[in-house]
Amino acid sequence: KYTEFSIFYFWINSLGQNTSICDRLENIVIPSGKENKTATISYDHRIMPSENTSSGTYYCMVKWNSIYKMGKGVFVLARGTGYVETSYEWEILITLTVLLAALSITATALLLWKRK
Repeated sequence: KYTEFSIFYFWINSLGQNTSICDRLENIVIPSGKENKTATISYDHRIMPSENTSSGTYYCMVKWNSIYKMGKGVFVLARGTGYVETSYEWEILITLTVLLAALSITATALLLWKRK
């Protein structure tokens, strides 16, 4: 009874719109002696970003006859530029320049003070 089922992948965006990704029909052969036991089967599915935003909660749902089971979903936040590493180069350069300028002014002031 449960060897033939359908798998549905879909996502719901921030506006609550449901978008189907794919669905497929599966027929699993149960080996002799494994009947009436719970089995877990993993299915991988790669989600490719679409032209519009792909942010939202992604779900997998399985249907056996008239029984539906749906996962809790996985939230994905898609950004156009991806992750950008923070750069501190300018901050380091400015700090170093200010420090050297302060040392230079202090050294010049000490030389002028010692001369008097």
